[in-house]
Amino acid sequence: MKKLSGNEIRKMWLAFFKEKGHHIEKGASLIPYNDPTLLWINSGVAALKKYMDGSEVPPSRRITNVQKSIRTNDMDKVGYTSRHHTFFEMLGCFSIGDYFRKEIIEWAYEILTSERWFAMDKDKLYFTYNPLDLDTRDNWLKQGVSPDHLIALEGNYWQIGEGPCGPNTEVFYDRGEKYDPDHLGIKLLEDEIENDRYIEIWGIVFSQYNAQAGVDRKDFKELPSKNIDTGAGLERIASILQETDSNFETDLFMPLIKETEKHANVGYGEKTKTPYRVIADHIRSLTFAISDGASFSNEGRGYVLRRLLRRASRFAKKIGINEAFLYKLVDVVIDINKDFYPELATNSASIKKAIKIEEEKFLKTLSSGESLLREFIAGKKVLNGKDAFKLYDTFGFPLELTKEICHEEGVEVDEKGFEEEMNAQKERARNARSDEQSMHKQSKDLLDFNLPSEFDYSGSNLIAHVIGVFKDGVKVDEITSEGEVIFDKTNFYAESGGQVSDKGEIRNSSTFAEVTEVIKAPNKEHLHTVKVMKGSIKVGDEFLLEINKEARELTKRNHSATHLLQSALNEVLGGDIKQMGSYVDSEYLRFDFTYPTKITEEELNSIEELVNKWISDSIKGDIEVLPIEEANKLGAKSFFSEKYGDYVRVVSFGDISKEFCGGTHVSNTLEIGSFVIESEESIASGVRRIIARSSLNAYKLVKERLAILDNVAKTLGTKSIYEIDKKLASTLANEAKSKHENSVLLDKLAHQVASGLLSKFESANGYELLIAKLDENDLSFLNKIGDDLKSVKTNSLIVLLGVKDEVSISTMVNGEALTKGNKAGDLVKLIATHLGGSGGGRPNMANGRGKDTSKVDEAIELVKKNIK
Repeated sequence: MKKLSGNEIRKMWLAFFKEKGHHIEKGASLIPYNDPTLLWINSGVAALKKYMDGSEVPPSRRITNVQKSIRTNDMDKVGYTSRHHTFFEMLGCFSIGDYFRKEIIEWAYEILTSERWFAMDKDKLYFTYNPLDLDTRDNWLKQGVSPDHLIALEGNYWQIGEGPCGPNTEVFYDRGEKYDPDHLGIKLLEDEIENDRYIEIWGIVFSQYNAQAGVDRKDFKELPSKNIDTGAGLERIASILQETDSNFETDLFMPLIKETEKHANVGYGEKTKTPYRVIADHIRSLTFAISDGASFSNEGRGYVLRRLLRRASRFAKKIGINEAFLYKLVDVVIDINKDFYPELATNSASIKKAIKIEEEKFLKTLSSGESLLREFIAGKKVLNGKDAFKLYDTFGFPLELTKEICHEEGVEVDEKGFEEEMNAQKERARNARSDEQSMHKQSKDLLDFNLPSEFDYSGSNLIAHVIGVFKDGVKVDEITSEGEVIFDKTNFYAESGGQVSDKGEIRNSSTFAEVTEVIKAPNKEHLHTVKVMKGSIKVGDEFLLEINKEARELTKRNHSATHLLQSALNEVLGGDIKQMGSYVDSEYLRFDFTYPTKITEEELNSIEELVNKWISDSIKGDIEVLPIEEANKLGAKSFFSEKYGDYVRVVSFGDISKEFCGGTHVSNTLEIGSFVIESEESIASGVRRIIARSSLNAYKLVKERLAILDNVAKTLGTKSIYEIDKKLASTLANEAKSKHENSVLLDKLAHQVASGLLSKFESANGYELLIAKLDENDLSFLNKIGDDLKSVKTNSLIVLLGVKDEVSISTMVNGEALTKGNKAGDLVKLIATHLGGSGGGRPNMANGRGKDTSKVDEAIELVKKNIK
């Protein structure tokens, strides 16, 4: 068996399948492009769904890749087992309607056992298969596999929702008796018992059926295009070939563990391995995800990153690391993976900055979580499961820490309720995964359709002939209501690259139809969704195609303005911004990009002014179709998640902007007319969004703003909008003056009330005590009275209860009253809890509120009994 590094395994895998005629496809970004059903790319096939389900015809029927992936459904297991990860790499090979069972089994056996390749011991390999899939069993036997190394399992069938499905076979490696303490042997595989002896290293799916809801599996119809989908785990294969006890001792993880040891107060060992493994795993996920454009937030993938960082940070505390340090491991991740993922080094600074900021924020959050916990348990004997889970889920507050603090306060934790909340969340995640991983049904007719069809960018009316007619993707002879049409040429833009499709109409002497949407068919033809208003549509029919020209022109202007906006952002804010998505239609444009802080008003004005300057400079637009290598040399910008072919369309506006783009654009910036930013906001941590308008819609937006100013001017009583700022300044100054006068009067009133209360203090335990009921329940006013009183009574305990519809509580403790153990916060909680409310604060000053005014006298007696 060859001892190979992680990088050598990647290269060997790709080299083997290249020899077998496979096209090497670069692994996709972890952030799915144009696939809203997925949160992350979570398998080798996830990035190839468009090929597998027939949405798009692949560049080759044979594909191999190394795909970085993230799965977090088993996050809580990471660190406790030898092979669970959140970030991992899948070595894949795929056949889209090409080879099938015989070839892949033969090749799998060859790469695993051949001396030229991985050279694994044949006697240590075991294979599972579906009991009804005897073809797979026979093909393994033909490779020389011993029958007692073949295990039939009912669960060997891949199906998620409707669409492509089929039986699968899995390859396991036997690591020996050392990892089988109960000596169960092959029973571990036969009964599917979780174990560390038989490690699954490769799964092969024979995608040959079309799953349909309500249809028995045995009655599924065969797919028109049978596929092979395989995935082998890089980390697991590395562990086998490097003969380590777990994936974490391989060269993919060990440098991270060694670096972490430098910051910890205990080394990596049997009793401390979990924290080290969690940290090593999670920093890989964070580094790769942020490099691909993900950012921290409270929802979606940003929330996943936040949970990963918090979990790693919590485990760091277990080995004595109590400060932000995860960002220091980023360079180690980069060094381990630099040969295969050079882009990590390019993004190094932004990755470290994002992690450091989030880490420091979390350390403060832990403190907030403890404060909230103490609020939850004030006056209670049991912390309910929902509150315990909220602390865990929202604040990253570990259950163990919650239990520890509750134990100190004599409070029990409803662990069963916590587990119910946890299981409910996992169930929601499972349901979401079912939807996420399912594929579309294959449309054989659209897959097989591959006739020449041209797109005319000019948008001018043209005569075209129908070459394909479909209903829900199925070929039909005629459309009389709704369906899909492909023409030999078209002027209708198909939705792509953030730009919406054209709408319009088609007509001839007998038929009239509306075109409501245009998308790209699997072989890139423009597929027009039509609604027939009169007549019918058949193959061979000739039509006049007319797009909505006004909408096209406005969309073009917005699209070109988007390119200028990106250049202006780079010039004003710096070159570090990265496009995260865009949307362009006839009404407005939207541009999402990475930037760590809010953009100032001055910066927005500069960006807006710069775009308008370039518009007025009358810069000529230039469009070229170039080999991708040549386009890259020109420095043309590309969208980080999109994959491009060998040739790309490059749209340029002088030296100002140069981008890969298939959209429609103006021929001169002057056509854009004007540009106005409507809004700028944060949509996730480190991601900003600008919405803007151009041309006529920019003018309309300015008019809307002027109308608002006119209304403000009328309300303020000014003659024109130009007097608003002066009038507003005067009004605010008067308001501030009134507030100050009110504050002075309130201080005087508080002093008068305090003076009246001075005679009501009583002697108690060596200090002075005042418990008073007042008719005023404004807390700030009660606090003013208390401040006045304690300035006179420097050795006192003061409780003020403002009683109206509810009870406001202000408590202050100083001098000997404080040193004897009386805490304002504890007293407020005691009173508030008795009155059905809540409260808290510092030992010397605290506030609270109660709801039940009928129990005020009881609360006063309760205080008297509990003071020290």
